[in-house]
Amino acid sequence: MAWLERPGARIYYDLHGPADAPLVVFAHGLGGNHLSWWQQIPAFSRDFRCLVFAHRGFAPSTQDAPEPGARAFADDLAALIDAAAPGQPVRLVAQSMGGWSCLAYALANPGRVRALVMCDTHGGFWSPETAAAWAAKPPGLEADLFARGIHPAAGERMAREQPELHWLYRGIDALAVALEKDALRRQLGELWTITPADVAALDLPVLCIAGEEDIVVPPAAVEAFARALPRGEYVAVPAAGHSVYFERAAAFNALVLDFLRRAA
Repeated sequence: MAWLERPGARIYYDLHGPADAPLVVFAHGLGGNHLSWWQQIPAFSRDFRCLVFAHRGFAPSTQDAPEPGARAFADDLAALIDAAAPGQPVRLVAQSMGGWSCLAYALANPGRVRALVMCDTHGGFWSPETAAAWAAKPPGLEADLFARGIHPAAGERMAREQPELHWLYRGIDALAVALEKDALRRQLGELWTITPADVAALDLPVLCIAGEEDIVVPPAAVEAFARALPRGEYVAVPAAGHSVYFERAAAFNALVLDFLRRAA
């Protein structure tokens, strides 16, 4: 367990696995923190050095003010990687909001990234296809779930079939009690600026995973992002919502471990 001092923030992180193993960094979504990866670290840390962290403002990490918020995520990630494994290559595993952090880092540091996993996210990539996928999203779905006591990022199926997981997801989400999440969502929207030309230069293996029942980020937007990548792969996971890694951990772990081993 360690802390990284950053301008306007203090970032919590933790390392697991053999010190000499390849580094994998896990970047959580808006409803998570470092604890979100509790079903991944025991599996991945057998073969990889695993770094989990809490983005600035997500407990136990802190930030002094709402700004720069998400605009500092990629720089925070770069500082974390330099602190944990200076000069070494890295593999990145991103969930939802974490895709903004990891895609921006990969674009700025392509020589450092061996492989990238983007789960339930397009990481701020904009194209006519991703815009169309968002425009086709039925309105009011998330508000309806919230009104029924269901977290949209967990989803109705998780709440019905795995209520213990849903309870845990909501508990982790609630730890970010001091964070203005609506302001953070607006910042992420302002960072939805990565173009097809930008990702066309990203010559590294990228695995894009979507839950078929995701109502938060349209699976069609994730698929469109994968098609725009030179070495993109797209996998849709059935009977899963926005948090495949949480809801279908065994399937997620198998997909990602196979991908990382192939990309080694």
